[in-house]
Amino acid sequence: MLFVVTAIDRENSLALRMATREAHLAFARETGRIRLGGPFLDAEGNMAGSLMIIEAENLDAARAWHADDPYVKAGLFARSEIHPWKMTLNACGAAL
Repeated sequence: MLFVVTAIDRENSLALRMATREAHLAFARETGRIRLGGPFLDAEGNMAGSLMIIEAENLDAARAWHADDPYVKAGLFARSEIHPWKMTLNACGAAL
């Protein structure tokens, strides 16, 4: 199943994001669950949140994966949500 994870950084947390970014990217590569992802940007073009489409067995597995993300463990996010998601349109080249 696919899930969309949206997360908004705490205010004034760019330094924390940058300090944790390599661990987050390593986690993403090692777990292999992210199908599409990247940061939200603020008005100045700085990273200010995350959007990730992940693959997991069920919602509980998606929540557990997200809880293990170094960004979450570092307290980067002010809030995050996880929702089941179904791909119906795709201009990224992934199989439908």
